Amino acid sequence: MEKRNLAIIAHVDHGKTTLVDQLLKQSGLFRENESVRARVLDSDDLEIERGITIISKNCAIRFEGIHINLIDTPGHADFGGEVERVLSMVDGVLLLVDAVEGPMPQTRFVTSKALRLGLNPIVVVNKIDRIGSRPDWVIDETFELFDKLGATETQLDFPVIFTSALNGFATSDHQIESTNMEVLFKTIVEKVRPPSGEKDEPFRMQICSLDYSSYLGKIGIGKIVSGRLDLKQDVTAIDGPEGVAKKVKVSRIEVFEGLGKKEVGFAEVGDIVLVSGIDELNIGTTLCDSNHLNPLEMLTVDEPTLGVNFLVNTSPFAGREGKYVTSRQIRERLEQELKKNVALRVNFSEEGDSFEVFGRGELHLTILLENLRREGYEVAVSKPRVVFKKSDNGNITEPYENLVVDINIEHQGAVMEALGDRKASLLGMDNELGSRVRLHYSVSARALLGFQSDFLSMTKGTGILSHSFDRYDKFIDDLKKRNNGVLISQVTGKAVGYALWKLQERGRMLVNPGDEIYEGMIVGIHSRDNDLVVNPIKEKKLTNVRASGKDEHIDLITPIKLTLEKALEFIAEDELIEVTPQNLRVRKKELSESQRRKSSREK
Repeated sequence: MEKRNLAIIAHVDHGKTTLVDQLLKQSGLFRENESVRARVLDSDDLEIERGITIISKNCAIRFEGIHINLIDTPGHADFGGEVERVLSMVDGVLLLVDAVEGPMPQTRFVTSKALRLGLNPIVVVNKIDRIGSRPDWVIDETFELFDKLGATETQLDFPVIFTSALNGFATSDHQIESTNMEVLFKTIVEKVRPPSGEKDEPFRMQICSLDYSSYLGKIGIGKIVSGRLDLKQDVTAIDGPEGVAKKVKVSRIEVFEGLGKKEVGFAEVGDIVLVSGIDELNIGTTLCDSNHLNPLEMLTVDEPTLGVNFLVNTSPFAGREGKYVTSRQIRERLEQELKKNVALRVNFSEEGDSFEVFGRGELHLTILLENLRREGYEVAVSKPRVVFKKSDNGNITEPYENLVVDINIEHQGAVMEALGDRKASLLGMDNELGSRVRLHYSVSARALLGFQSDFLSMTKGTGILSHSFDRYDKFIDDLKKRNNGVLISQVTGKAVGYALWKLQERGRMLVNPGDEIYEGMIVGIHSRDNDLVVNPIKEKKLTNVRASGKDEHIDLITPIKLTLEKALEFIAEDELIEVTPQNLRVRKKELSESQRRKSSREK
């Protein structure tokens, strides 16, 4: 059977998963009367809630007798490691670009990787039914991007399809309406080359992605680049040309079929397969015929740029809400995560109560934390820190990001001032968006910590911010710290409305009346730059003297609701986030005021 292996790449929220939905439906995978959830490939709870793809998803469709493997890739830069490995398995890509926004930073990131691998993209201009759609401008911008990235003449001569994934149609001319996706199906079959490789050569494949099953153990996913693999066949696993060869046996072979998997007795060159029964698998491992060792070069994965400490929760409320609270349980969960989350790094300390966890960015780490709390874990988390490196001349360098902000013109001054304070360098400005402007910056990753929530406030929720890793460069030693101190509880108990009302003069609250609090817990943000110890459970004094006027009217301002992202951006070096299945709390590392004073004197 003829095959096509294809990845869909794009900037986050440009419609990849919705497009895959339509291709699945129009290929006849679902019955006409079958009810199917939108973005059916986003199966994880967090993916559904946030509307983003976190891990790549494989599915397969049939068109005119041709088996098409489709891989929906993450659009966010924090999950770029997923994209890189997926591209090594495919022979073509659909590059999806929004008909209004055009190419964005993540578009550049994934496209550069596709072009370097020699893949010829099919450009799909999506959302052409949106108000403000400008497909001709988008094509020009995409051509310019390809040119800047060093595309070959063949790659620059890319086919273009116009779609509305939401409404389920594709057309080769945006001025001519269509009723289905047939033109896109035909373009995929005609323009994506069939898998290369010799059927009669010895078996060889490379593991590009890992999964884990409590039933099957470690599962390796990759494309067979030559030969044939049979069930129970003895093969050799080897990690690159310098690796040690180990004889192993494949106990199960599966291929993708529709939204699921199908067990098969054998697979041939060009097939994307899942193999089970081999514990020695890593990303980049070559499986090959034991009599013909010919390992491929190991795949490289982008190094982490951001780290936090996971600690055992030591607050007075520890163990109340979580099921898994010990260092052993946290360690086992992180070891399990490392088996499939290959962009993650963990340093396990000898003491065992603290774990250094490094990821590709804030989103990468907060997704892990959110999954942990939903599974019943309790952890304390430190302030994020970037991963520094030493340059060849011995200087310290830090990671820099390409940042693009898309904002209304009236917010331009405030945003530029805020980024100037964070030592960001303006690279360019695009005013072709009518009432909006697009600003391009280079900025250190450390300076971006805490900017997301400020940016949304400055732009009243209308701004679009995106960034991707660019390079390591000189360290900036005079970045602004948090301007405000915090309000710290000096007592343990339940917050009282009267006390919080009185404390509103001092700053913004983080707790509601009735919330349980403890000594050393942060209950608000001080309006000044120093920390202040307060009593949020103090009741109004009652006397037996009747007041001549009415009782004081308590008018409480709605407290700030912390999310994981906001909390990570907010906390200082001497503070922690307490993450439990039911609550997020912020606290001082030293809960006792006397201990904090002693520690500050010792510094």
